[in-house]
Formats: sequence, structure tokens, C-alpha cells
Amino acid sequence: MLSALIGDIYDAALDPTLWLRALERSCAFVGGSSAVLYWHDVASESSAALHLFNDDPHYTRLYFEKYMPMNPVFPAATFVEPGLIYTPADIVPEAELFETRFHKEWVEPQGIADVVCVNLEKGTTSSSVLNIRRDNTHGIVDAAARQRAALIVPHFQRAVAIGRLFDQRNTAQAVLTETLDNIEAAIFLLGQNGRIVHVNEQARAMLDDGALLRERRGALAAVAPEAHRMLRDLLVAAESADLAAGSHGAAIPLSDSPARRWFAHVLPLTSGDRQRAGAVHSAVAAVFVRRTSPASPPPLEALAKIYSLTAGEIRVLDGLMKVSGVQALADLLGSSQATVKTHLHNLFRKTGTARQSDLIKLTAGFERPTES
Repeated sequence: MLSALIGDIYDAALDPTLWLRALERSCAFVGGSSAVLYWHDVASESSAALHLFNDDPHYTRLYFEKYMPMNPVFPAATFVEPGLIYTPADIVPEAELFETRFHKEWVEPQGIADVVCVNLEKGTTSSSVLNIRRDNTHGIVDAAARQRAALIVPHFQRAVAIGRLFDQRNTAQAVLTETLDNIEAAIFLLGQNGRIVHVNEQARAMLDDGALLRERRGALAAVAPEAHRMLRDLLVAAESADLAAGSHGAAIPLSDSPARRWFAHVLPLTSGDRQRAGAVHSAVAAVFVRRTSPASPPPLEALAKIYSLTAGEIRVLDGLMKVSGVQALADLLGSSQATVKTHLHNLFRKTGTARQSDLIKLTAGFERPTES
């Protein structure tokens, strides 16, 4: 069941119409009644569902039209490191969750008992998120559900990262041939034993440079020993169609240098719809290499870490940049005035401020510490 699910996830990287099947099988494997793959941006206060399984269209529409600003896990949830499994109660205490309008008016009416959450990718202010929702028949997320989710998360991360590189208007058969040279990443198509069978222009330049990847006797090799070992393990797994064997990490770090954060992602091409794409070049795997630019955390996340702020305190601090006054904050966040007052008092105590205007100045004037 796990192997078939992982295959579906990788197929969806080439053909986004297959995400519905991947999400359905993810629910069956982890234990859930519905699932959504979406992105959320704190800075622009926007969010969008990319792919959904078994959602209620009415409540989905209500979420984006009305309840998104009241979701108590944001913005704190966007600070969670990619790949870590969490639930709403890991971010906000249950007592506080249950008293919000979001829970009473959006969560409870749908019969949602709990949610398995994970940030697949995390940018400076945004993140792509996988949610698997559990109804009362599944109950609260337990250790077994977290463990099952952890088995598929690295594959979701690879598929999402790889899928964004493609021109999705092309079919799976064309995506690794006609559009290969137009993708803004170094792409290597590999045959048995890591033999290089096709590269695009960016990949050829990377081989010529030789700083991170090299060609050894016609095969692709990573310069860093640990990166080379990880690459070989994933390629062996791809050749044998043992997709679950590649679950130890979502990306292969090719360099430890902060100035050269390059990562390789491996897409097996030995089964499913991907096999048709790889057959053109007799390839068993595609390796995608891209650079992640180092970025400092945004002021809100940095302040949250410096002052050890809770999710509720982060929400109030964020809300102060939009409205003023306890009542206005309570309306914006869908919380009670008592809860807002408690968070404000804690913010004053932790930051050494005395007024709401001081908190606004603290956030607006915050300068990120420079990296040494």
C-alpha cells in the first residue's frame, strides 16, 4: 500500500490531475477523511487550495471568503520547519482553540476531530502545506498516524518541489523531452548505475564547473562524500522500483556552504505514469538540482523566537499591525476579549513594553540580526 501510494505521489509531480488519487490514498494510509494541499502567505494574507480530496465545497469557499483570518494556527504554523508533523493542538492549546469562532463555526460543523499537518516547503513568509483531516471515526491524531504520515512526507516534498519546475501544460510523455531545456534547474536523466543519458544546458554547465557534481566514467557523481552516498542509495532504490527506500530525506544537500545551498531531488521513472516519460531516453531516474537562497526570518518569526512567544501572542502581535483596540482584535481573530487581553499582558511582560503602540513600533522597527 505504501509503495503504491508513493508511486502515485511521484506520478502527480508530472501530471497534477493525479493529485486527487494521491490525496485519497494518503487519507487511507494515514487515516483521514479528507485532504488538502495548499499554500499560505502571511505577508499578503492570502491562501489557495491547490488540490483537494473529499472536501465540502461550501466550507472550502467559506474558509477563503471569511474564516481564513480567524484560523488560530496562523501565522505561528508557518514557522514550523518543513517536514515536521504537527497538529493544531501542537500550535495552540486546546482550550484556546475550542473557544475561537473558527473552531465553533467552521471546524465543528464539518465534524473535523483533528488534522495531520506538515509544511512541505517554507519560504520567507509563505509555506506549502499538506493537511489530512480526521473525522470522529478516526479520532485524535495519535503516534501511529504521525509515524505513517512521516513515511510519505519526504516524497510529497520531492514531488511538490519537482512539480513546480514543469510547464504543466505539457503531457507526461513530453515533459522530460520537449520542455527539458526550458526548466530553470539542472536536470540529469540517468540510466542504470547512474549512467548519464541526457542533460539540459544548466546541468552541462554544472558538470563543467565540477564544484558540486561530476561525471565519472559516464555516471553522475556528487563531490561531497555524504551527498554521493545518498544519491547512490536513491538511484539504487529507483532502479529496483523500491520507492519507499528513499524516505530518509526530501532533498540531497550538495554543499554545506551557506552561500551555495544547492539541493538535488530524485524522481524515479521506473513505474507508473513516469515510466512512459523516462522510456524516451531509457532513463530510470531524473535528478533535479536547484539552489535555495539563504533568507533571514521575517520580523514576526524572529520576534517570536527572541521573546519565546506563543501562537496566540504571535496572532495578537500580528493583528496589532492591522487594527487597534481589544474589541477590534477580538473581532479580527475570532477570539474573546478576555483571551486577547491575556495575550496582550503577556506580550507587554515578555517584550518590556507597556502600550499597544510600543508593540507596533517594536514590530515595525525590528531589524533582523545580521548573520556572522
